[in-house]
Amino acid sequence: VQLQACGGGLVQPGGSLRLSCAASGRTFRSYVMGWFRQAPGKERKFVAGIMRDGAMIYYIDSVKGRFTISRDNAKNTVYLQMSSLKPEDTAVYYCASDRRPFRANIVTTADEYDYWGQGTEVTVSS
Repeated sequence: VQLQACGGGLVQPGGSLRLSCAASGRTFRSYVMGWFRQAPGKERKFVAGIMRDGAMIYYIDSVKGRFTISRDNAKNTVYLQMSSLKPEDTAVYYCASDRRPFRANIVTTADEYDYWGQGTEVTVSS
């Protein structure tokens, strides 16, 4: 199983970025997908998750209204559209796949995800 994330970069406060994560090696549509981030010197934290069919989505409070997670099961890809970016959003962003297929809820702890992308760095600075 491979997850390939891309789309990070340097952006000014208030700007936007779109992260993508392409998956291969397992039946993508059978798994909840999540995005996590890890700021310098801090632990990796959950940001957003999306159910297999996209019908249920969960965000941490600090990104609600600014970030949008989506998925295209035909392309085996999950996205994270980030808008109104703030300096505190600066981090390495990781996509991840739930370790259990057909789970009925979105899990937010890192140990419930078994495959991870390589990370894409997002820097919000003027």
